[in-house]
Amino acid sequence: MKLRLSILGLMLTAVIFFPSCNPEEEEVPVAVADLVKKGIFDSMKEWYFWESELPQTLDLSKFASNQALLDELKFKPLDRWSYLTTKAQFEAAFTGQASGAHGFSFAFDQDERLFVAFVFDEGPAGKDGWQRGWQIIQINNKPISDYKNSTGGYSFNLGANEVGVTNTFKFRLPDGTETTRTIQKGAFQTNSVLYKNVYEVGAKKVGHCVYQSFKATAGLSPTRSKEVEDLFNFFIAEGINELIIDLRYNGGGSVAVTEQILNYLVPAAVNGRVMYTNKLNEKKTSNNKTVNFSKKGSLNLDRITFITSRGSASASELLVNCLDPYMDLVLIGDNTFGKPVGSFPLSSFNRNLSSNDVELVPITFAIANSEGKAEYFDGFPVNFAVGDDPARNWNDKEEKRLKAALEFIESGAVNARMRNTSFKPRWEMIDAFEGLMKEFPMY
Repeated sequence: MKLRLSILGLMLTAVIFFPSCNPEEEEVPVAVADLVKKGIFDSMKEWYFWESELPQTLDLSKFASNQALLDELKFKPLDRWSYLTTKAQFEAAFTGQASGAHGFSFAFDQDERLFVAFVFDEGPAGKDGWQRGWQIIQINNKPISDYKNSTGGYSFNLGANEVGVTNTFKFRLPDGTETTRTIQKGAFQTNSVLYKNVYEVGAKKVGHCVYQSFKATAGLSPTRSKEVEDLFNFFIAEGINELIIDLRYNGGGSVAVTEQILNYLVPAAVNGRVMYTNKLNEKKTSNNKTVNFSKKGSLNLDRITFITSRGSASASELLVNCLDPYMDLVLIGDNTFGKPVGSFPLSSFNRNLSSNDVELVPITFAIANSEGKAEYFDGFPVNFAVGDDPARNWNDKEEKRLKAALEFIESGAVNARMRNTSFKPRWEMIDAFEGLMKEFPMY
């Protein structure tokens, strides 16, 4: 079954290095208080993907903050992602180094009950034994309904993103018992691979992994993930001939790590062919490039089944888009978010930004697959719509989306009862965050 995609785009923020330049030369003097704003405006005029939509001049003094300026400059019809951070925060996020978090995620089921959706192994929640499938019935002695806002969504304010901040959660466990846990926010290394297994389905060996974000391994390389290497070595050793990749809570990450995974997944016959072509704005066409596949490992799959949701964005969508011309893809769950553009940090190209520790990460490029598909702001549609099932842990083959994927692999179809479980949550984790954390959402 060939997935139809309307475009391509990349999700995440890529770490790309270009020759440095000095756009601040021969400029009109600017008040010291506005130098950072000048750095933002100059960098946007040079690198922003929608550079042609920017004003030629701007009174920087009228903006109360750097964020107010960036909000003014964003191309509102399409840009939902450009953000400001610091260099250290950016680098930490893309190598999975979290600080000031409990290390877990929420998800609602179709009855609007709130559950732990996933837990990072080394975070405070993971160390405290939390599991996907635990129902959250109170937060800080307040029922979940108290966190509902006027728009019908939810606002969970769990305090500042600082180590030591404490919150109390009351759970109903899968066996019906209840427990109350108080934990502090901490600093820890996150894991991208939340779960992996191999199932026997008839005569097939089916690999299954839950992949949470595309992050390089800290201290190893800005372009490599040891977790990815270990994951695919596991599948190769098991001799799988089908694969389910669960991206339902994967908001993106590193393009380089996405390339690493693509090179493991693509069939051997595709080695050397086009993976993607990126496109920058009209001022930067000399930096456009084409990347070809360089096959890794011995997997030679004909088809991949993806589990997706509205929380699947950026690099997750890039993975799907680049494989589509070469493999049979099946999407189960809900339509993806729709982020066909990507970013890289700009402080290294501007003295005003770098000297003031301001990292500007605006949308700077789009990526097309080998068929030229490079836009999908409405996301990728699923072949089979199936609702999320956060009441069940990853190893439960009755979990609705996993069950549907295994059923499709076994029979070539998903029964109507399973498709009738589809629902649109009122609130999802990706809605709760902006900027850098929108790509790596967690509490």
